[in-house]
Amino acid sequence: MGRIIECVPNFSEGRNKLVIDAIVEAIRNGGKNADCAEPGVKVLDVDPGEATNRTVVTFAGSPEAVMEAAFEGVRKAGELIDMRHHHGAHPRSGATDVLPLIPISGITLEECALLARQLAERIFRELGIACYCYEAAAYTPERKNLAVCRSGEYEALPQKIADKKLKPDFGPAEYNDTIARSGAVNVGARDFLIAVNFNLNTTSTALANEVAFDVRERGRAKRENGKIVKDAEGKSVMIPGTLKGCKAIGWYIDEYGIAQVSMNITDINATPLHKAFDEVCRAAQARGLRVSGTEIIGLLPKRSLIEAGKYFLEKQQRSTGIPEAEIMKIAIKSMGLEDLRPFDVREKVIEFLIEDEEEKARKERLVRMSCKAFAEETSSESPAPGGGSISAYMGALGAALACMVANLSAGKRGWESRWKEFSDWAEEAQQLMKELLALVDEDTAAFNRLMGAMRMPKTSPEQIEERDAAIEAATLYAGEVPLRTMKTAVKAFPLLRRMAEEGNPNSVSDAGVGALAARSAVLGAQLNVKINASGLQNRDDASRLLAEAEAVAADAIKAEEDILNIVNGKIN
Repeated sequence: MGRIIECVPNFSEGRNKLVIDAIVEAIRNGGKNADCAEPGVKVLDVDPGEATNRTVVTFAGSPEAVMEAAFEGVRKAGELIDMRHHHGAHPRSGATDVLPLIPISGITLEECALLARQLAERIFRELGIACYCYEAAAYTPERKNLAVCRSGEYEALPQKIADKKLKPDFGPAEYNDTIARSGAVNVGARDFLIAVNFNLNTTSTALANEVAFDVRERGRAKRENGKIVKDAEGKSVMIPGTLKGCKAIGWYIDEYGIAQVSMNITDINATPLHKAFDEVCRAAQARGLRVSGTEIIGLLPKRSLIEAGKYFLEKQQRSTGIPEAEIMKIAIKSMGLEDLRPFDVREKVIEFLIEDEEEKARKERLVRMSCKAFAEETSSESPAPGGGSISAYMGALGAALACMVANLSAGKRGWESRWKEFSDWAEEAQQLMKELLALVDEDTAAFNRLMGAMRMPKTSPEQIEERDAAIEAATLYAGEVPLRTMKTAVKAFPLLRRMAEEGNPNSVSDAGVGALAARSAVLGAQLNVKINASGLQNRDDASRLLAEAEAVAADAIKAEEDILNIVNGKIN
């Protein structure tokens, strides 16, 4: 999956369904219209509040799509919401009150902060709506705090715009009709927030609060002789808790008949989910309690489950070089995420929710097949999949065998001291296998692209010229993909050699078969490089492809020979 960000704007309307629906529709359409290769945004949740007169919309997608969708949401809110008539229980400063961008996958918080500033500048430039930048996008330290940006709320904007210290980061020189109607938007960037409840084997809210105070960053008030200690300014002196970036409180849930520690993890880099779980377990045990399970409120990023699964596998001294689905299953079982109700990663992990299954199925048409179906598809009269896809698949099998031997070695009795060494090799092999599996479908896609270029019309000189250019580009691409397969598959040899030399001796033959598969992958892909290079008009491109392929093939032949000598030596 590529770069993904989440956006959670809060709009100052929670009662008029027509207005809310129109804003959400603008967000959906804005994401579709974004100039990017990835699909548009996916709206994950719409949560209106009547008392607060406020609606929270959650959507996610590629950065380009989310930026466009957010802008269109702000535009529509500015058209439909008149802040001069707005009343609600929640603090607010504009028709779109807050607009945070949140990194999910393949993008950093710093990059989101830059995008937030660009979005704020565009909102003012094109819509005339004032913007403050907060949290990671703030231009000054004090404006990292949303409360500082929103001080005085909507009603204070005339005075704030006239004050050099308080005016928006992007805004007019004077208060005007646009600001009077739409107010100011607070545009920011923050990390993903995980809302989580830890179930305790008690009904005592007081005990749950004690555990919460032990772990939350703010901690508890210091007491002497039963009285809270105050500082020189009359504020309570606090004893910090053990978890950074965490807010927590204890409560009793009638529905479940148990007490919980309810926590918001606001900095998942400082405190990953598994660290919070372990620390709550420690604090609970110190008070004679036990954590019986964990409840995730809302969504969480996939990396939180992957990090947790690997953490618990490492504690068990087991290999982490296993499929992601198995890693996530370990995380779910280890933290008791299914204690209160079934935990379905397709419904709780944000990346899976925004994944376009149809698009993914199209891109992974071959690797989603069974072995039997793939073989039958290859045997049909269709020219694709052909040798290129088969070569990539053989390479994937070679990497898979390296991974298998590493995992068997990591779990071998008597080799406990070396589990981490083999686990690292298994992870490397697992990643290599994924790359080669992706090339299975990409090779067929490259062939289909070439066929599409050949089917282009050729009834005029212009069409002929356009067709020839498309064929040349597609032919070059059809030669570069198998070259990439060769360069990827050859990376399996160092792993396979390690497994042949140092891995579980009972699996040495598997390392040998892996070497045979990897060599076949390289040499098979080389044939596809050659046949496509022969069709190139640009002979410099053809010579480059052939020379690179020849060098990789020579390395593969030598590596396979060396590994088979090791394997046969051990077998004999």
